[in-house]
This record gives sequence, C-alpha cells and structure tokens, in this order.
Amino acid sequence: MVVGLVLVPFESEAASKKPRKSATVSTAKHKASAKSSRIKSQRVTKYKSSRMSVKLRKSSAINQAYAADDYDGISPLNLASAKALVINQNTNEIIYAKNTNAPTPIASVTKLMTAMVILDSGVSLQEEVTVTNADVDYLKGTSSRLPIGTRLTRDELINLALIASENRAASALATTYPGGRAQFIREMNQKALSLGMINTHFSDSTGLDSSNVSTAEDLAKMVNAAYQYDVIRNASTTSSYDVYLSNRPAHFNNTNSLVRNSDWVIGLSKTGFINEAGRCLVMQAQLAGEPVIIVLLDSFGKYSRIGDANRVRKWVEHNTEPKPTQDLDAVPITLGQVDSTAQLN
Repeated sequence: MVVGLVLVPFESEAASKKPRKSATVSTAKHKASAKSSRIKSQRVTKYKSSRMSVKLRKSSAINQAYAADDYDGISPLNLASAKALVINQNTNEIIYAKNTNAPTPIASVTKLMTAMVILDSGVSLQEEVTVTNADVDYLKGTSSRLPIGTRLTRDELINLALIASENRAASALATTYPGGRAQFIREMNQKALSLGMINTHFSDSTGLDSSNVSTAEDLAKMVNAAYQYDVIRNASTTSSYDVYLSNRPAHFNNTNSLVRNSDWVIGLSKTGFINEAGRCLVMQAQLAGEPVIIVLLDSFGKYSRIGDANRVRKWVEHNTEPKPTQDLDAVPITLGQVDSTAQLN
C-alpha cells in the first residue's frame, strides 16, 4: 500500500480563539478575578500546546518529504504521487510505473506546451506584448505580480511562465498570439496529437483550467519533446530570474527547489498545482549517469513531490541492473519496478 505524506496546516490564532464579548464593569469583578485568571491560564496553556503540536507535526512531515534519508534505495519504491512514470530517455526503458494511463488534470505542467507552440510558430521573441484584463485569472482567483498594462517581450514571458509559473505571462502569450487565444489552444492540441499524446486535451495556456488533462505516459512524451528546445531547457532550469516591472527590478524564483540543489543535474523542469491536479512535477535529469524523464502527478502535500523525486533518484542510483517486472497493458516494461498496489489501466 502506498502511503502519502500528510501535512497538517498551521492553525492561526484567529482560527483557534473564539470571539470574546466586551467586558462589563461590575463591583463583583475583583471577587471573580482568581477564578478568571485560572480559566484564562488554562485556555492559553491549551492553545499553546495545540499550536506547538501542529508545528512539530508539520516540521516532521516536511523533513520526511524533503530528505528521503530514511529510504535506503534498496527496498521497494513507494511514492506519494498517485500517478508516476520514470523512463530512460535514451532507451525508452520504463524504470518505474504507477497508474501511467490514468487521465488527470496537469495544472501548470501545461506551460511546457505553451512554450513549444510559441517557439514553433516563429513569432518574434523580442516583440513586446501587453498584459491585459483578459489575462486576469477570474477562474481560480489567483494573484499575479504582473500588473495590467505590463509590457514585456515574449522571451521574458516564456521565462516567467517556465521559471516562476506566472499565469498572466502564459495567458498573455496566448491572447497576443496571431489568431488569438482560440487559435493558440487549437495549436496546443494539434501539437499534442503530433507527439502521440492521444489522452491529452488542452483548454487554456496556463493550466488553471482543470479540463487540461493528460496521463503520465503522454507527459513523458511532452517532456522529451520540450527537452529538444534550448529556450525551454535553459529557462525551466534557471534558479531565479529578474525583470523590470514599473521601472523597478522584480525577482522571481524557480518553483522547483531542486534546480538549486547541487545533488541534482536537471535538464528540464516544470511544477504544477491546482486543487484538482494535486502537486505535480516533471523533469529530465541525469540519474546514475543516464538521462531520465520523471513524471510525478497528483501528489498530496506541498513537499511530497520533492520527497518522491529524491526517493526516485536514490532508488535509481542503487538499482542500475535490469530487474524482472510485471507487464503493464499496452506498456512493455523491460526494466525497473511497477507499483503492484496501484490500479493499472
């Protein structure tokens, strides 16, 4: 059975305390002062204890997710991600597979396709385009650091979309596309079909729309295709990016913390999250001297996809010899491990 990591959210003081009525002046208040003090002390002590418990539980979960130090790389690999695929990019040998044909929302992983469509089109990357009200997220209500009226080049927008997963940047690439947003979405779907992504559908360029769906197998094809673009490789693995907004420098960090980890050699990276998709992460990386594509989808908890990636790396480094495995329907498995507890489609 695959056990996911559960992070307990921090309880705010406002959520923990009940509303208090305003005090009423009374000649009896001094008589009750000792009793009131005891009650107040008990309440404060109870609150502080609960708060400390939540913080300790959260810290423990984060440590488990990040480090993966308790995993020896030899025992069977269990991931928190509900769908996962690890494949050798050179040989197409599947190293690990779990629910690889299950369609699922893919959130901002979408932005890899957005970048490919822009780069395929031949439009000028140095042309400035404007972020407009049409790029505001009225679907999920997410915020953005790009004010309406911001003018940036397409190259800058691609970098912001891939590095910081900026939704208005990805949206502006579609709304300013020749033929408009509708034409852009059509070309996203046409590109997917050309790559053999038969279980994939795109409805928007950001991934905020949960009808952007794909499978782990299809996304492995998309990652492999996106890896052929220098612009995508360079942008998606850049740890941070600076751009001028309203004549002031703005600093954006990569949403995948692993690109800042010297233990990893990453050639392509993209994260994604909406509630319907869970936490997602796709990468191309060098593991045990081999180029590997990693697809981790629908992982519960903010840090569990990072923990999964670290466990995958440790497992691959300790298991470089071919192993007997169970076959997946329509997916030849020639190397690695199939999660036998997962539902195979």
